[in-house]
Amino acid sequence: MKMPRFPTLSLATLTATVITTMLVLSVSIAYLGVTWYSTYLEDSMADALPPEAANAYKMVNEGRVPDSNALKTLLEHLNEQAAPTDFKIQLAVLICGLLSALVCAVIGIYLARRIARPLEDLTVAATSLTSGDFSARVAASSSSTREVASLVETFNALATSLDRMEERLRFNNMAIAHELRTPLTILQGALQGMVDGVFPMDRKIISDLLLQVEGLGKIVEDLRTLSLAIGQKLVMQRQPIDVAEVVETVLAAAKPMLDASQMEIETGLQPACISADPSRIRQAVLAVLENASRYAQSGGWLRCETERLSDESVIIRILDRGPGFPEDMDAIAVNPFWRGDASRSRATGGTGLGLSVVQAIATAHGGHLEFTNRQGGGALVAIHLRPE
Repeated sequence: MKMPRFPTLSLATLTATVITTMLVLSVSIAYLGVTWYSTYLEDSMADALPPEAANAYKMVNEGRVPDSNALKTLLEHLNEQAAPTDFKIQLAVLICGLLSALVCAVIGIYLARRIARPLEDLTVAATSLTSGDFSARVAASSSSTREVASLVETFNALATSLDRMEERLRFNNMAIAHELRTPLTILQGALQGMVDGVFPMDRKIISDLLLQVEGLGKIVEDLRTLSLAIGQKLVMQRQPIDVAEVVETVLAAAKPMLDASQMEIETGLQPACISADPSRIRQAVLAVLENASRYAQSGGWLRCETERLSDESVIIRILDRGPGFPEDMDAIAVNPFWRGDASRSRATGGTGLGLSVVQAIATAHGGHLEFTNRQGGGALVAIHLRPE
């Protein structure tokens, strides 16, 4: 028996259809069985009649009137067979009813198992998911109802998301250990050398150690920022600001860093008012400027722009003439520890958290981070901000 397919029906519609079908099937089986058995009893009773009564029975069926003696004989035989015949019919009704119920139960159980099989698969997959196996998936079934198919799709999407998060968590843990190992090793070695009298306790060594401590503090603060973004607690103090003024303030504060990179600064700061967290905007702009001064100093040019669009959103653009982004730019958004240098050198690679922090800040303001390579060479980073 081929299983009927209901790929577009809802669970309520399919349930009502199955129940109605089972009721109709049950009544039909009982009716046909009782009707057949009644006909069989009638023929058996007619065959058992005496010739005179049988002839009278035949004449009645043909619409003719038999003589009184033959009719009386027929009625006497019918009265004698009435009680056992009624019992047999009642027994037939009971047997046919039970038979129809059994057939419908078997078909109903078969259909119910086919409908519920995806739910059983979901239960098994959910158990695997609970035990930590995030590779568990449920295959889509053509016999699934609309709700079950949607549940399977949602479960697979959840499992895929958990699998990616687990993979990123493992990678991030390794990356954090990698980021912290070098400065901690330097600090431990230098301090141990001072304690043992190998290194003198002069200002130069202490200054170098302070730089390592500052680097550790920046990593910790970036990780804290990303954690706040995950908990949707990154932007807490929105207020009306002019983004152009905020960018101008950050440029003034970052002037020594940009001068050290020998970069020529151009600005195109148009008034761009929006409700935002000024401290987070400053943090995002400064992070992009730090990346530009590190990677794009060979271009010797940097331009900052602000613009307010017709939909009241605001864009902060930072353009440079450096080498631009690598081909695997998508890794910047996916991997918080992405580095611009494949060698992962601390001098050129940084911590890799900068652009992830900027993206988190833009997302917290309802916007997004856009990064692309310019046709004339260099990179373009655009921070999109949307009003509340």
